[in-house]
Amino acid sequence: MVEIVLIRHGPTEWNEQKRLQGQSDIPLSAKGRERVKSWKIPKEFLKFDWVVSPLSRAKETALLLGVSPSIEPAIIEMDWGNWEGRTGEELREIYGKSFGHRKKLGIDLQPEGGESPRKVRERVEEWVLKIASTKKSTGAVAHQGIIRAMISLATGWNMINPSPERINWDSVHLFTIKKNGLVKIGQLNISLNNEKPSNSF
Repeated sequence: MVEIVLIRHGPTEWNEQKRLQGQSDIPLSAKGRERVKSWKIPKEFLKFDWVVSPLSRAKETALLLGVSPSIEPAIIEMDWGNWEGRTGEELREIYGKSFGHRKKLGIDLQPEGGESPRKVRERVEEWVLKIASTKKSTGAVAHQGIIRAMISLATGWNMINPSPERINWDSVHLFTIKKNGLVKIGQLNISLNNEKPSNSF
């Protein structure tokens, strides 16, 4: 059995504006950099092999955390297609009542020109299987969508209802992986700092 720990990148201006940023390469904001500077990876995870999403906000977060990861394309954020850069309010103005119906699709919601959470989960599962075959515990600096995909793999969550687990974003999230790639939650919300962790951004 191997372990995977996931850390979400620090905040960006689009996070602060509540915009969907997906695979748009938005850097950390000034506030985001300061927030990440207050984080510290628990020493028991520093010995893991570390990887990072190709996007700059994840790479900068990894740099500020003091790890030297390799790039892992499989853990890039979900592609929101034509929804990239939009806020929920803007999308409701565009789609009207049908936007509420789209949200009820959960894991099968697919924006025009983008990918569904199910597609994200599929590529994350392939990455998990690769790690299981190497038997090397791995740390990753990634995105909200990747952590949600891991929770879905572990619990069967369909993303229609709220997450079965409350997530604080100033945290490390530990998953255990069996030889066959089966994902289990080890421990969520392991604090990266001594302050109260935040579930916002």
